[in-house]
Amino acid sequence: MRYAPAILVGRVVRVLARWRKPGGGSAVPGLVVNTIAPGFLSRTLNGFPGGLVIVTGSSGKSTTTKMLVAALRAHGLGVFTNESTANISQGLTSALLEQASLAGRISGDVAVLEMDEGHGALISGSLKPRVVALTNVMVDQIDRFHDSEMVAAMLGKIASRATGTVVVNADDQHLVDLASRLEGAVAVSRYGVSADVLAANPRGLGYSVTAGNRLSPAEGMLLTTVDGRDATVLVDGASYDLGLPARGTHYAVDALTALSTAQAVLGERFDPAVAVAAISAIPPVFGRGEIVTVRGRKVEFVLVQNPASFQLNVDSLAAGTDQILIAIGSDVRDPSYFWPVDTSGLGRVLFASGSKALEIALQLAYDDVAVERIEPDLGRALDEFLALPDPRIGLKTIIFSADSMRRTRAHLGLVSNKAGRE
Repeated sequence: MRYAPAILVGRVVRVLARWRKPGGGSAVPGLVVNTIAPGFLSRTLNGFPGGLVIVTGSSGKSTTTKMLVAALRAHGLGVFTNESTANISQGLTSALLEQASLAGRISGDVAVLEMDEGHGALISGSLKPRVVALTNVMVDQIDRFHDSEMVAAMLGKIASRATGTVVVNADDQHLVDLASRLEGAVAVSRYGVSADVLAANPRGLGYSVTAGNRLSPAEGMLLTTVDGRDATVLVDGASYDLGLPARGTHYAVDALTALSTAQAVLGERFDPAVAVAAISAIPPVFGRGEIVTVRGRKVEFVLVQNPASFQLNVDSLAAGTDQILIAIGSDVRDPSYFWPVDTSGLGRVLFASGSKALEIALQLAYDDVAVERIEPDLGRALDEFLALPDPRIGLKTIIFSADSMRRTRAHLGLVSNKAGRE
């Protein structure tokens, strides 16, 4: 009961934070508890009978975690996870407070947590994860991490705490190098894409450095085909058809990461067919490839958080999509961050909006993309975009950065993830 006072204080703070700002303040209770009871987070996470599973890397953490949780629950495991996708220490603690007893215990067999690579490295010394899954190393958040080698070092620090298995993307050279250093100290499980899948993505998969060699079927799970929202994976020599929550190879790789991690967690209990069926049935993670009906119109939401995700999403859009709104907000402090992205495949954009409307419109113009209208007022742009008749080709498509995503959902009254797979 040593943490009972801190838990009670945290719950009071949570009530006050939500009263002051409905729907917000989720990290504040965790910040308070971490200050007055710094051992609560690690002790609780290390206390699950089936161990702790950490999913970390530059990109794909939220989607992979949701897929992995679905696969494990389909096998009958009770899973605790940070469903709000809060992935830094105070957010993780706040998530624990939602379900912890006064004794600091949470019912469930295993904990599966998405973890920010920077914060994960800071707290990893107190954690004992049974399985660590590493998604990739991308040139992302350079204002935080400066270079890819720094990110790889942080992931290495987290992975070194694994007591059972480290699951590694064998197409990412940084992770390949990391795996070679870990072998012998811990089990390493690998997954990757086939040569055909990589060839179908001539710009690559967005990794800082792509490995020169492809994984063989004998070395780990393989992604063998991707066609829109459908994919095929090879598991222990058997092929399985997989449905994806959103279009694109990057989502298929997230699913492969989840499958490989599920196998590492479950061992002989792992049933590929059960895991594939569970993953195929889940909806998109908040804002990532959702298709929703808004004001009687079907709309696809596409979140872009870094140059790699922007490029992969642009490349995966249906050819000829003729109603596109792009909204880049204040979270993109330096608009040149997105300049490496070739947006020419969009062809035509109806609205450029958000606080960085002028800057994204300029980039589109340099890429010979026709921009019909620049409207910095996102609410007005959304209203007029949705009032247009249905497109001739594809769906109404809104591409946004994280800040504009939040503002879009607030303006449209989308307070929860209501999307289903189409």
